[in-house]
Amino acid sequence: MTGKNDILLKIRDLQIQGFTGEDWVDIIKGVNLTLKRGEVLGLIGESGAGKSTLGAAAMGYARDGTRISGGTIEFDGMELTTASAAERRALRGSRIAYVAQSAAASFNPAHRIINQHTEAPVQYRIQKRVQAQEDAMQLYEKLRLPNPQEIGFRYPHQVSGGQLQRAMTAMAMACRPDLIIFDEPTTALDVTTQIEVLAAIRDIVKEYNTAAIYITHDLAVVAQMADRIKVLLKGEEVETASTEKMLDDPQDEYTKSLWAVRSFKRPQKSRPTADVTPVLSVQNIDASYGDTPVLHDVSFDIHAGMTVAIVGESGSGKSTTARCITGLLPPTRGQIAFNGIVLPPDYRDRSKDQLRQAQMIYQMADTALNPKVRISEIIGRPAQFYGGLRGTKLKARVDELLDLIELEPSQYYNRYPPELSGGQKQRIGIARALAAEPSFIICDEVTSALDQLVAEGILKLLDGLQKQLNLAYMFITHDLATVRSIADEVVVMQSGRVVEQGPKDQMFKPPHHPYTDLLLSSVPEMDPDWLTTLLEERGVDSIGEAART
Repeated sequence: MTGKNDILLKIRDLQIQGFTGEDWVDIIKGVNLTLKRGEVLGLIGESGAGKSTLGAAAMGYARDGTRISGGTIEFDGMELTTASAAERRALRGSRIAYVAQSAAASFNPAHRIINQHTEAPVQYRIQKRVQAQEDAMQLYEKLRLPNPQEIGFRYPHQVSGGQLQRAMTAMAMACRPDLIIFDEPTTALDVTTQIEVLAAIRDIVKEYNTAAIYITHDLAVVAQMADRIKVLLKGEEVETASTEKMLDDPQDEYTKSLWAVRSFKRPQKSRPTADVTPVLSVQNIDASYGDTPVLHDVSFDIHAGMTVAIVGESGSGKSTTARCITGLLPPTRGQIAFNGIVLPPDYRDRSKDQLRQAQMIYQMADTALNPKVRISEIIGRPAQFYGGLRGTKLKARVDELLDLIELEPSQYYNRYPPELSGGQKQRIGIARALAAEPSFIICDEVTSALDQLVAEGILKLLDGLQKQLNLAYMFITHDLATVRSIADEVVVMQSGRVVEQGPKDQMFKPPHHPYTDLLLSSVPEMDPDWLTTLLEERGVDSIGEAART
């Protein structure tokens, strides 16, 4: 019988190179890693540090455009760098599993969730299809998915993002692997759902003596999950220590800088005292998807130069409200006014100027930017469409927008999105929204996919642009640290309803609506015992119930 102290994965002097289009450059530079059975290692570092590349290498896999150029990767006695492709394939999905950051991009939209779940255990002859389906339902229940007997028979687009992320975690666990690579698995989840997933991941690791590499940029999350933490910077190891030691006494200055982020907090603004018409007024709107009501009597205002944060768990109606505002989903009742003028419910009935005034910045810059279109065209197209700019005037406007987002025009004008980092792509998304010269911007989870250092820079950029251009922001987020940093007012949504709203300083002080209190108490803290204490206080069974009531 194997014990927890048995070494499962041993990586020595690992070197990985990436192809730039002209030459191979080092991206992982001599990293060592040892992982025991049942142990969880947290990998942290800023965007581009090499976390995901190292995680993929633990499976003996090099992503497109990269190659393993040196070192050894030994998994349970098998050297993966010299193993045949067939031998490596036999491990993946059965003994080594991977949970990706974006479940929406990982599932096949044409197949039901449960059919994708059962593929690996059936293919590896671990279970027959009926047994695999029954096991899937048990895992769905363990991960607190609603209607566990039924949800797997839906298609990926028929469940929320948070539910789909949990379904992918269940799929990774289908073969009860020895090692799971978790690549930012809770990044897209709201805080209440995140607790459920973290608790389930921790339970499964303990119950089945599974080892895990947990890749994240959320330091409070890694504090709950990891036995040890390894810090990476530009493909090199900075330091490794037990979680407690790393939190209490980081040695390297870079690690200390990671611990010190989220220092940004701008002064809170108040609504104008005079009778000023808000830029946006959402008035008693209802909305439905088909025959299913999803929004109920939603109302709030956003004034010029102010930021209103819309918070709530997955499926609470945040993004649906944004769809109503933009006219993509016409409300069934109520109205939306812009500068006092009622907008047509359907975007196709709105004037070009009405469309221009409200723009969006999306959560996943990777999927929001066409990878085959140059940056100059991505930014220039709205300026051309709404402003009629051509030729030298259009180029001058694109250069001006690149300057606004703090990217050097001469270096980025002719680049393509795949050549940029995550933070740079998000800046391009901001510039594209600004190109239309709007007065109102919907920021839909714009920092959730970014590491904390890069996210801090994006928040500072948005704040500076707001001051300069007097923009009104609607900030959709599940990250309450972001709310504390940038919001002036907060609207809390649950099950398609506004349950509480008001100035930020009041919303973070008790007494709260019970659901607001649940959200606030669910924000992870930099304390390794925080999750355990919270579960004990609430009782394991009450977590899922609290999030759904």
